[in-house]
Amino acid sequence: MIAPAGSCDRFMICVMLCRNCLDCGGRLAQTSKHLDELFGENDMIAGLVVAGGKSERMGPQADKAFLSLGTQPVLAYSMLAFENCTDIDTIILVVRKDRLSAARGLVQLYGCSKVTKVLPGGSRRQDSVCNGLAEMDEEVTIVAVHDGARPCVTPQLISETIKSAKRYGSGVAAAKITDTVKEVPKGMVVSKTIDRAHLWAVQTPQTFKKELLEQGYAAANKKRLTVTDEASAVELVHKGIRLVPSSWRNIKITVPEDLAIATSLLDV
Repeated sequence: MIAPAGSCDRFMICVMLCRNCLDCGGRLAQTSKHLDELFGENDMIAGLVVAGGKSERMGPQADKAFLSLGTQPVLAYSMLAFENCTDIDTIILVVRKDRLSAARGLVQLYGCSKVTKVLPGGSRRQDSVCNGLAEMDEEVTIVAVHDGARPCVTPQLISETIKSAKRYGSGVAAAKITDTVKEVPKGMVVSKTIDRAHLWAVQTPQTFKKELLEQGYAAANKKRLTVTDEASAVELVHKGIRLVPSSWRNIKITVPEDLAIATSLLDV
């Protein structure tokens, strides 16, 4: 098929993927509009960085999001990665209630213009995420949820999860498991070895169409379930969640030793 004179370079793709595009006659503006709708180029995308946990495994009184990592607090690395991701339009931070002022100070210090709200977290991770969703602009169509304690995230990884969410409705960062995995029900006694061939360790960002994320958490709360990540909530209402290959570099700061590892990975 020959593209009509004056049509845009994407005309053939448009015709193949969208029957309605046949009506546009190859006009540049109309064809581009159809493709924008097809590929989610009109989506408003929010980053939701969650750092409202108790950090119990870091020791008494510790808040890992505000521990020093090189010259910056842990949270600053994630916040800046989202700020520097060109696909992100707006950012919401969710932190412990006693850290609201400190978080707002970080936003100002690092000039993060995309951060529009700093909110208090809840008693559980899912409560913190729901707090963020409840305060999100109605125009937002895609949400990338990220652990503030994962400082090694990159703008590129964030974009890859967004790309997947635009196409499939979901994009969850994950790394393939390389260690042998044992099932141990109790007492440090192995019951069986699990085939690792199909096992992946899920990380963040976990990016979803906003509507899916809201439905998933609504289902979890209705069933009074505690879920540890967004994918677990969305699985209650939707199958076929897509993973996005990530790296083991994208570690989560959980215990004191992780700070040394992250320092080395970030070379700070």
